[in-house]
Amino acid sequence: PYLSLSQSSFVLKLTPMLARYYITSQPPGIAVFEGLTQRKGVCGAIIDAWFEDLIQVNISNALAYEYSDVLSRKLSPARYIEAADTLDVLLSQSKYVTTNFRWRPSSPDPGDEFLIDCAMNANAVLITSNVRDFRLAQHSLGLAVLTPQIYLRLLLNE
Repeated sequence: PYLSLSQSSFVLKLTPMLARYYITSQPPGIAVFEGLTQRKGVCGAIIDAWFEDLIQVNISNALAYEYSDVLSRKLSPARYIEAADTLDVLLSQSKYVTTNFRWRPSSPDPGDEFLIDCAMNANAVLITSNVRDFRLAQHSLGLAVLTPQIYLRLLLNE
């Protein structure tokens, strides 16, 4: 496998999560990009947990396309092929969310709306480094938002 728990800079002792999580970053896809290209750090540890199927990740078609687009723009063609294969495995382990309802506008950044829609339709926690742009959705919609650092801390304490 491209990534495994033993390659992570963290020793992860995780149990399967009952809650459903939705992983993203600002801009969308950067956490996945960092996790797939760097073996250390918080994003890498979360990707490792996702890869090992220790967490349930909810994803929409728009977010899956965003992840692929970020990887294709930021990696060389050879590196993209390797990362794309790993991303395919991760996406196959994800739960795809149908956007039945849209809560717009809910963010000062229109580019974040599809993230809010996915998280709300999945009744999931949004994991993002950009908490600021989701404050309105937190207060008006009750969207649960955590930073990757806090999320990882919660996983490690389970």
